[in-house]
Amino acid sequence: MTSTRVCVAGGGPAGMMLGLLLARGGIDVVVLEKHADFLRDFRGDTVHPSTMQVMHELGLLESFLSRPHDQVTTVGAMIGNEYFEVADFAALPTQAKFIAMMPQWHFLDFLAEEGRRYPAYHLMMRAEATGLIRENGVVVGVQAQTPDGPVEVRAELVIAADGRGSTLREVAGLKVEDQGAPMDVLWMRLSRHATDPGATLGRLDAGRLFITINRGDYWQCAFIIPKGGIAEVHGAGLEAFRAEIVRLAPHFVDRVEELATWNDVKLLTVAVNRLVRWDIPGMLCIGDAAHAMSPVGGVGVNLAIQDAVAAANVLVPRMRQGKASEADLRAIQKRRDFPTKATQRVQVLIQDRVITSVLRGKEAPKPPLPLRLLQRFPWLRRFPARVMGMGLRPEHIRH
Repeated sequence: MTSTRVCVAGGGPAGMMLGLLLARGGIDVVVLEKHADFLRDFRGDTVHPSTMQVMHELGLLESFLSRPHDQVTTVGAMIGNEYFEVADFAALPTQAKFIAMMPQWHFLDFLAEEGRRYPAYHLMMRAEATGLIRENGVVVGVQAQTPDGPVEVRAELVIAADGRGSTLREVAGLKVEDQGAPMDVLWMRLSRHATDPGATLGRLDAGRLFITINRGDYWQCAFIIPKGGIAEVHGAGLEAFRAEIVRLAPHFVDRVEELATWNDVKLLTVAVNRLVRWDIPGMLCIGDAAHAMSPVGGVGVNLAIQDAVAAANVLVPRMRQGKASEADLRAIQKRRDFPTKATQRVQVLIQDRVITSVLRGKEAPKPPLPLRLLQRFPWLRRFPARVMGMGLRPEHIRH
């Protein structure tokens, strides 16, 4: 058994950022991460301008950007054979006017390294949170499983940041509201050649939506399918799947055989949901544990980081003086409720109006009026750039 002031369950973006910020504020914190390292493919790799603004406010941006990454200054989409630019980040009022495409393991390793600079920071790898310790109806710690056996981490406050399949959220009995998701995503990687297009693109065509993300020496690709449609894709066969990729992205014709088996294609089951209430006495949920986001816009990591910053802004001064109250936990949710709900509302609207229409379509979709206006008046691209790059309520370091 060990004890601390705050136990954070989950070493994803929300948990690692909150651990760093608490330790920086002098609050003793233990972060539990169930894996031995952060090296996993096909996790959210987009670091948005608002997140880099937080890094700047911490004095870490230059060091952060020394890690391997690609910079995306504009975002666009191919509809049929026509390209439409959607967002231009050049005018954002931020230090970094681009999206950094950085493998998430580099991002999390960076946060871990910075956290270890503080005596109050303790990261336990290969420690999976499996249950809650309660006394008199109040959460007072976490039960975890490690290679050396079970451990108990006693804490004044438990933060559940253990992802969209949160064990602690389920154990706590918190109610989840499902917002619906009409799609799933097949992730894969294909090698990149110097003659390939350089932009990050979405390709919309008859019944298909295909996304390619430039990762330097390879493409991270997303093939969108209807919800629960994986059996149909497998039934058609791998050769048919490869042929469909070539139809959507002809430059892959000489390397689509890199998808040798279905093991090279990973299924992401898309979920869009959120908790009605993020806390119970002694515990707060943040990040995907509080609200699973659609991959639309790639904003999930950004919202998780904003949750962590908002939580730290409340918890650090409060815990320097004493204990965080239930009212403090409610205040964190209240602060983050609007951007969470509004962002999900936009995502669901795009899913229902655009993605579902494309997946059901028999012909190439026609560009909607908003896209045509963005091409005619380039200055309008600042608005989707601001929403995508900064979010609806950017958070800033206060302590």
